[in-house]
Amino acid sequence: MNDPRLIPYATLLLRVSLGVMFLAHGFLMKVMTFGLAGTMGYFGSLGYPPVLGAVVALAETAAGIALILGLWTRLVSLLAVPILVGATMQHLGNGWVFSRPGGGWEFPLFWTVALLVQAGLGNGAWALSTAALTGRRQAVTA
Repeated sequence: MNDPRLIPYATLLLRVSLGVMFLAHGFLMKVMTFGLAGTMGYFGSLGYPPVLGAVVALAETAAGIALILGLWTRLVSLLAVPILVGATMQHLGNGWVFSRPGGGWEFPLFWTVALLVQAGLGNGAWALSTAALTGRRQAVTA
């Protein structure tokens, strides 16, 4: 049986987890570890325009911050889906299991699905909503 009192907190847990994952992949890995130049070089070696590496790194970092804070959760989740679809496609040829050389496709696919679930659920508990920033009131639903 679902307990409606717990849904906002489960949504919060998903939202913050996704945000932390984006910061780990976008900021810690692509910006701090490889650097933007290294990330751009990697994307270029895959046949993508190198600048796309910087765009993805910055988008993942911004998405992580927004999700952790609970800002534009639905929009951010949906805007991040193409990044994860691209990651899934990049890993398709590597087979199942992300620990394989080159990484498998199941992790980015699961991450894509989790983003779609988050988009459906919305902010959850303890979100710094855009309504709070703009001073507008949010409708409360039962």
